[in-house]
Parts: sequence; C-alpha cells; structure tokens
Amino acid sequence: MDITNATVVIPGATSGIGLGLALRLQQAGSTVVIGGRRRARLDALAAEHGFDTVELDVTDPGSIAAAAASVTAAHPELDTLITMSGIMRGEDLRSPEHIDDAVATVETNLLGTIRLIDAFLPHLLTRSASTVMTVSSGLAFTPLAATPTYSATKAAVHSYTMSLRQQLTGSPVSVLELAPPAVATDLMGEGVDFGGMPLDDFLSEVVALLSSGTGPEVLVENVLPLRWAERDGTQQQLIEALAGRGH
Repeated sequence: MDITNATVVIPGATSGIGLGLALRLQQAGSTVVIGGRRRARLDALAAEHGFDTVELDVTDPGSIAAAAASVTAAHPELDTLITMSGIMRGEDLRSPEHIDDAVATVETNLLGTIRLIDAFLPHLLTRSASTVMTVSSGLAFTPLAATPTYSATKAAVHSYTMSLRQQLTGSPVSVLELAPPAVATDLMGEGVDFGGMPLDDFLSEVVALLSSGTGPEVLVENVLPLRWAERDGTQQQLIEALAGRGH
C-alpha cells in the first residue's frame, strides 16, 4: 500500500482511530473518503478537512451497496478499503439480557466487515494494484472477558482475513490486517477511560509500519503481548490481568 498516492475509503472514520488514520493518510498524500452514519458529522469533517464523504450504515446491506456504488462512481481510481467500523460493549454472560448487545456487535463488527468487502472487492479486483485492510484487535488473540462478543467478532475477522488473503493469492488485491491494542479513544462511550496507548502514538507507529511495507499483519509494539500470548504461554495470565483491571 503506497500511502502517498492511494485513494482510500474508510467506513467508520468519523471519530477515534478511523478519523485519525484518515487524517494521517491524507497528510501523507492519499485521497481519503470517510464513511459514517451521521450526515452532520460527515459534513463538518468535510468542511474542516476536505474529505469526500459517504453516508452508510454497516448494519444495513442496502446502505453498504449504495455507498459502494456512489464511491466507486465518484472515485474510479479507488484502490484501498479499510474496514474500520466497529462497536465494543460490555456484556454479563450470566444474564440473557446481553443478547441484544451481542447481536448488534456481530452485525457491525463481523457481518459489516464481510458486507463491506463484498461490496467493494469487485471494483478493487479491476485495479492493477489494490488493498483491503481489515481491522481486528489484540483482543482477537487474547480476549477481554468483559467484552466477550467484541473479542469473538475480532477473532472471526482475523480468521476471515486469512481466508480472504488465501483466496486472493495471485490477484491484484493485497490483504492486510490492522490489529490495534487498547488505544485511548471513545470506543466504549464518551468519557469512558479505556486506558491504552495515546492515539497519536498509535497512529505514528501504524503509518511508519505501512510506509515500510509491513504485512500481512500491522502490529504495533503494544499489541505484541496479546498477539503472541498463546504461543508464549501467557494467555491465561493476561486474560486474568485484563479482567482484574476491570477494563
């Protein structure tokens, strides 16, 4: 992925990591289209930063299809999809009342990713070189017990990404996976202190990795203990430590 000359669409880029990455890619020289559900927020970001925008809801297949048609018509040079959209909700598995949060999380994080790829991949396959970058999490590899469905969907995104990469072997499409650690954003709601590394530090490390041609997994230093916990024999210890911190 040449971040100095890409044309990128990032559904889920109106805040947090998505917006930060959109700004960094734009600063590097790429054209960035940001997507989200809130038209007023999209318009404000377009006015402030000059982004092109597309309104879409990743839980709505029709919305995704319409957005893909709109973006590829306006930007036939589009060569990169970053599937940033995601939600993270705490769940108490002792209570069946958690099921609504579980369903919403699967719809957004897993099915949203699959549907976005389905919608944009036919176009990306027509390009001479293109990129799909999925977004999983360090919790795909070592789960946070308080957010079980989030962790499970991110594990599924990781697995799906590996299958996608294998199926696209020999095609023009490169498949990357960004697996963030805990990053200081509003992922769990405004004002919720999730801890984690500062957003700017995370973004700087990600941009450096992308510029160096890293792949297929984009892993900052902070996520490595989670990524390799099972291999290193530290997984249960980390699961208990995460649970003990009450994150």
